Amino acid sequence: MERHYGAWINLLAHKVKKRLNLLLADAGLTGVQSMVLHYILTHYSKGPVFQRDVEEAFELSRSTATGILKLLEKNGVIRRESMKEDGRLKNLIPTEKAKQLDDQIHQGIDEIEKLLTAGLSAGQLQLFQEIVSRMSDNLDE
Repeated sequence: MERHYGAWINLLAHKVKKRLNLLLADAGLTGVQSMVLHYILTHYSKGPVFQRDVEEAFELSRSTATGILKLLEKNGVIRRESMKEDGRLKNLIPTEKAKQLDDQIHQGIDEIEKLLTAGLSAGQLQLFQEIVSRMSDNLDE
């Protein structure tokens, strides 16, 4: 059966999410939650991280980002702290529990990357990045 390019991309994305969910199930996080937490952990050391940063980095709607962050907060891996300059802004702060999970998250992401790229040359991966980047730009127009 011939598939459209969007269907192939959707299938691949589904498989990545499914595999990441399996790898991180014992951590109590979904794949998407783990990627958002990893982003917060990575960027927190450079300065405050806000919900809008997460929305932009993952191209999420405000409501989707809110749902993910509320679950991360409920699970005790982040807390929100109001900024002194503007009480409406909430800095996303990773907890000690988050820092303990980061190695597991990083290993899960690395494992998925190795599986995805197995048997592909550097040239093929470069071409893939160029094609996906162009497709993404096409959709942004």
